[in-house]
Amino acid sequence: MLKKIPKVLSPELVKVLMEMGHGDEILLADANYPAETNNDQIIRADGLSVPQILAAILELMPLDSYSEYQAILMEVVKGDTTKPVIWEEYKEQIALSFPDAKIKKLERQKFYEYSKNCSAIIQTGETALYGNLILKKGVIE
Repeated sequence: MLKKIPKVLSPELVKVLMEMGHGDEILLADANYPAETNNDQIIRADGLSVPQILAAILELMPLDSYSEYQAILMEVVKGDTTKPVIWEEYKEQIALSFPDAKIKKLERQKFYEYSKNCSAIIQTGETALYGNLILKKGVIE
């Protein structure tokens, strides 16, 4: 056991976070995300929501201040009337550790393709639509 590691972070996830370098990215995926199709490194967190995992990761991992963005969301598909209210929760949590964070959006198919280059995908139990969030790792200052 270690002190100060949030209990929702598995040893496997902490290892991946430690191995990531500056500019590497990790996807916090909702329960509907085709993780197995889009990445070889999948970490299961089925009983947890993205906000729970996000809060825990942000306790340990800085976001990239050198990048033009610190996070990426999947755009709402054209014609879909869904309003992803969970995005506000993500923005609020990110702002607690990175007040000037910029979040960009990618079209759905481009997001899927982009996720193939993430260090890992954390498959959560999040049921909010468009609940996927990519984080870009920064440096320890």
